Amino acid sequence: MILEEIRTTVEQNRMLLEPLSQSLRLDQDADERERLTKETADAVFWSDPKRASIVQKRITYLTKKSKRFAALSSQIEDLAVLLELAEEENDHNTLHEVEEGLKEWSKEYESLRLQTLLTGEHDAMNALLSLHAGAGGTEAQDWASMLLRMYTRWAEEHEFEVTILDYLDGDEAGIKSVALRIAGDNAYGYLRSEHGIHRLVRISPFDSSGRRHTSFASCEVLPELDETIEINIVPDDLKIDTFRASGAGGQHVNKTSSAVRITHLPTGIVVTCQNERSQLQNKETAMAMLKSRLYHLAQQQQLDRIEDIKGVVTEIAWGSQIRSYVFCPYTMVKDHRTDCETGDVDGVMDGDIDDFINAWLIQDAQQRESQREIAIRQNSEKSGGQ
Repeated sequence: MILEEIRTTVEQNRMLLEPLSQSLRLDQDADERERLTKETADAVFWSDPKRASIVQKRITYLTKKSKRFAALSSQIEDLAVLLELAEEENDHNTLHEVEEGLKEWSKEYESLRLQTLLTGEHDAMNALLSLHAGAGGTEAQDWASMLLRMYTRWAEEHEFEVTILDYLDGDEAGIKSVALRIAGDNAYGYLRSEHGIHRLVRISPFDSSGRRHTSFASCEVLPELDETIEINIVPDDLKIDTFRASGAGGQHVNKTSSAVRITHLPTGIVVTCQNERSQLQNKETAMAMLKSRLYHLAQQQQLDRIEDIKGVVTEIAWGSQIRSYVFCPYTMVKDHRTDCETGDVDGVMDGDIDDFINAWLIQDAQQRESQREIAIRQNSEKSGGQ
């Protein structure tokens, strides 16, 4: 960029900050943080550990968001000062430094702006992500393991904490299924875009004839519910089995029957946890996973009672995929919901899926806004007709 273009970019970026501050509701956040901080000073606050934990997490989240915006504001001002120095001294090296700084600023701005789209009821929660290989044996199981690596790389890049809750090895290679907890601010808000069937097209490394294969794997993403949401489950509706852990694990694996499998009989939903060291911990984690799945299913079917829920089965096969990953005869990854695509297959498999997530979040926000406008118009027409 030439000097005039850089100066214009700096000024335009400065002008973006006020609308961003309003969209992030920073003033409201400050009021909420002050109110919650006062609550922690109350003598009876710590008598309720669950409530105390929720409040502390909320304060930490609000503080972190405020600090990120403050850092963004400070960075653009520093770049403006650096630009003045470069102009006064005709220093091309410093000018290049400003250019690079503006690129980094834009990335952080875009990341923070996307938080304004995370307005769903559970977006701020941790995510429970499960992968299941579709039909196709070893080929599909290898594809599921590739997706596991992709999501793990993405989570690590965004400084989320990844915990494997359950892991079932493939017959010859890959995995049949895996369940993860991905913990961090807005983990579910970002990853809910990944819920669906993922399709792979490639020359199979397991086919001696070198033929092209199509494989499928499903990705289920649910919010990890906190203590503010109560799900009542009848104990008689549960079948609980214990067994020895297998697959990825530490020294404790296979030594005791600590793994727990819980089946919810009315729906047929099965959850398994083998990550924790004790059977009790695995049972608690498995129950949390079950509650999240039941809650999600109840929301889908708009039912108030857990006992009225019936299981829903989606075939992991052709025609239901949300995204295709093509390795051959050309390279392309395309999201069929947003038409977002890229030819950088290797980058995507290394966890670079932000463009797909961002495109879906923008589309989802637009759809929700359109639905809101339609609802307002319909209510207005009803009121007018009366």
